[in-house]
Amino acid sequence: MSGISILLILIVYFSILLLISALVGRKNSDNDAFFLGDKKSPWWMVSIGMVGSSISGVSFVSVPGMVGKIDFSYMQTVLGFFVGYLIIANVLLPLYYRMNLTSIYSYLESRFGKYSYKTGAAFFLLSRTIGSGIRLFLVTLILQHLIFDQWHIPFVLTATVAVFLIWLYTHRSGIKTIVWTDTLQTICLISALVLMVAQVAKTLNFGTEGFLSTIFSYKHSRIFVFDDWHSKQNFFKQFFSGIFIAIAMTGLDQDMMQKNLTCRNLRDAQKNMYWYGIAFVPLNLIFLTLGAMMLLLASQNNIALPVNSDDILPLFATQYLGHTVTFLFVIGIIAATFASSDSALASLTTSFSVDILGVKHDEPKIAERKRKFTHIGMSVLFVGIMLIFKALNNKSIIDAVYTIVSYTYGPLLGMFAFGLFSKRQIRDKLMPVIAVISPILCFGLNQLSLTLFNYYFGYELLIINGLITFTGMIISSSRQIMVDI
Repeated sequence: MSGISILLILIVYFSILLLISALVGRKNSDNDAFFLGDKKSPWWMVSIGMVGSSISGVSFVSVPGMVGKIDFSYMQTVLGFFVGYLIIANVLLPLYYRMNLTSIYSYLESRFGKYSYKTGAAFFLLSRTIGSGIRLFLVTLILQHLIFDQWHIPFVLTATVAVFLIWLYTHRSGIKTIVWTDTLQTICLISALVLMVAQVAKTLNFGTEGFLSTIFSYKHSRIFVFDDWHSKQNFFKQFFSGIFIAIAMTGLDQDMMQKNLTCRNLRDAQKNMYWYGIAFVPLNLIFLTLGAMMLLLASQNNIALPVNSDDILPLFATQYLGHTVTFLFVIGIIAATFASSDSALASLTTSFSVDILGVKHDEPKIAERKRKFTHIGMSVLFVGIMLIFKALNNKSIIDAVYTIVSYTYGPLLGMFAFGLFSKRQIRDKLMPVIAVISPILCFGLNQLSLTLFNYYFGYELLIINGLITFTGMIISSSRQIMVDI
């Protein structure tokens, strides 16, 4: 497929998103619409859109590539996700709706005080800004290689245009628009994924029965690992880590929770979480199935696989499976990338406006003006992050930064857990210190474990990080009983 063809796909795709934005935002573009969608979003639409938001373009290429290294054992983590979503629906969402929150970190101010509130918001802003910037960079880089390098267009222009397009269709009504656009993008993502599986199955000459029996009997189709306690893929490590990952990176993440808060009421938001969790399980199973099929295809045709597993899907989609799969791959990766990036941009704008600038206390026109400038500023910041990582041009450095940033969800987990399950009050001014020390101690613990036992902590570091924060809060707490919230 030529670069011009892919460019035409991009033009048509974004034209549709801009049309949706114009229709949704024509009546109302104030802060209530931008932050909470006027609380009129249908729950089923929010649920569909959240699936796309949680699967970034990086996940789109990474999950199929996992099969060769860890089989289907990632499903153990996914099953943990589902339990985590149930906890979010029945513990966190009732709290958020009872307090009528716009930013979920406002809870920390009510529970502990200003310093805890600002600390929680700052950790979200740091982790989500850098994390989303890296994801957008990695996928924009794929598009750069597919299309724009052949025309000698510099990466800085590609990055700027990509972020500008996201800003363009979100700047009027923010989350109100994103609920609709993400629904479309999720449908595109899932359709592309299913059609890619069908096309690869056709290439492998699989019938329905032959397809299922071959996948289930494949040497890399193992899901559950109970026999090796030292393995990072051990069921109990993966499953319980999945629960806490879901709680921390969905339930304590403004990006994901902001969509839930646009639902009409708590019951609708809970239905959204239930169905979102249910849909997430088969979707990831299809991703892994696609990965297994590509390994089978490589074995049949003696295709040398890339050293980096993330390159497997792009390699097959662009070189071995024909124009149809290339088209579907482009649609899928664009949908996955921009469904996660647009909501990240909206949530960062919301958090900075509400938590840092305090626009809830301003006059409506002033508050709206601040939000618009913040939205532009966050867009520029995204471009800056992408250019920084392009200048580094080192995958190992990017992976290291991505890992370090993921540590910042641990303090949020500890802070919310302490607030929900303890009646004690803390010394609010010490919270920033505790939250900074916790990830540093986790990083040091991981390095010590590598040196002494040659063991590298996986997802369980999130739990340890949260426990360290929780312990620090106990040490800094007093017997003063909190006021009921």
